[in-house]
Amino acid sequence: MTRPKLLILDDDPTGSQTVHSCLLLLRWDVDTLRMALADTAPLFFILGNTRARTPTQAAQITQEICRNLRQVVGDDLLNHYLIISRSDSTLRGHYPLEIEVINQELGGFDAHLLIPAFIEGGRITRDSVHYLIVQGTPVPVDQTEFAKDSVFGYRSAYLPAYVEEKTGGRIKRQEVVRLTLDKIRSGCDELLLNLHHNACGVVDAVTQEDLHLFAQALYRTHAQGKRFLLRSAAGIISALAQLPPQPVAPESMSQYVQGSLPGVVIVGSHVQLSTRQVQHLLQQENVRGIELAIAQLLQGKTPAQVVEKAAELITATLDQGLIPVIYTPRQELQFPDTQTRLYFGTQVAQVTSLLVHHLPSEIGFLVSKGGITSNEILSHGLRLTAVRLLGQIAPGINVIRTPNDHPQFPNLPVVIVPGNVGDEGILTTIVQRLNPRQA
Repeated sequence: MTRPKLLILDDDPTGSQTVHSCLLLLRWDVDTLRMALADTAPLFFILGNTRARTPTQAAQITQEICRNLRQVVGDDLLNHYLIISRSDSTLRGHYPLEIEVINQELGGFDAHLLIPAFIEGGRITRDSVHYLIVQGTPVPVDQTEFAKDSVFGYRSAYLPAYVEEKTGGRIKRQEVVRLTLDKIRSGCDELLLNLHHNACGVVDAVTQEDLHLFAQALYRTHAQGKRFLLRSAAGIISALAQLPPQPVAPESMSQYVQGSLPGVVIVGSHVQLSTRQVQHLLQQENVRGIELAIAQLLQGKTPAQVVEKAAELITATLDQGLIPVIYTPRQELQFPDTQTRLYFGTQVAQVTSLLVHHLPSEIGFLVSKGGITSNEILSHGLRLTAVRLLGQIAPGINVIRTPNDHPQFPNLPVVIVPGNVGDEGILTTIVQRLNPRQA
């Protein structure tokens, strides 16, 4: 059975956190897509960063990606490729918008399937209810801070109800097909074969083996002509890709660091877990905290003015052989409406990219915390078009490396840390693994 190549449209840079040795595209023009399609890896990611965009912008980006894919591949696209819309494992993102655009542009799907389980990150789905494991206890995600997100909030962790809410009632909860654990573990091929006309299904998983079983069922039914569009977290991607172990173990990632130069940590995510992780890191002797005064943007300051003072502190910190930890204020600012918040977010993104431009080239590594922050650093700060994913330095946490001809940071290892992944000490662990001589 020939497996279809996986084409993942990722709404931020973190969805590749369970795989390695594949391309991450920060551009999706025809030439870049053609290069990625010819790559030998069984998958690649297109980092559209749509979660940071307005609905209109997200739709435009998704449409452009799909049209360029069709231009390169042709109308036979769905026969040779499996399309995955990768989004947040805590259910935040432009759903159903992105699914609807992909269906309109590429069409012909028998069903779209929601698969938010991400075992490495402590996200499981049982009886169609999605949970976050908090200190060993499963908590329905509607009882977490993520459900209160000011842009992507929701009321129910019961996925059929979530679908009904997000589709404005166009898909009723009773119409959603539930692929529960008993069906997956006993074989769900027949159920998948009976899905037609872009039906909606939600998929359980509490172990990685559940995802592996479901992945095999997907491949078997794809070989029989079924065409599915996945809306998933990162978990199902590793089950579908079935890659061997990554070339360099997480504990040995320091071999990518040139010399013993200190690195830089930039933190944009402000979820509670990120704040605790920053606090843990700041307790270490070889770091120095630098808070970005982004509130000044609301007082008329430009991104360049905000960056100027921070850049001076960063240089002074590095000159002392210390690791600067640059972070945004830990409380979430309040805005009168979504549009204002998103505009403020674009200004903060400019601050982030300018920060990278002002960094001295003699640094050993760069750690980026938060999906939106990481996309800004990769695409505008480092001005990358495509990068090869090296693997993970810890579960769910990616490492990439800039090309050897990069004008500012050749061969620089860059760590991408999602906002809601890892324990309280994870940033400290990452820094210690990259810079063991100063740990």
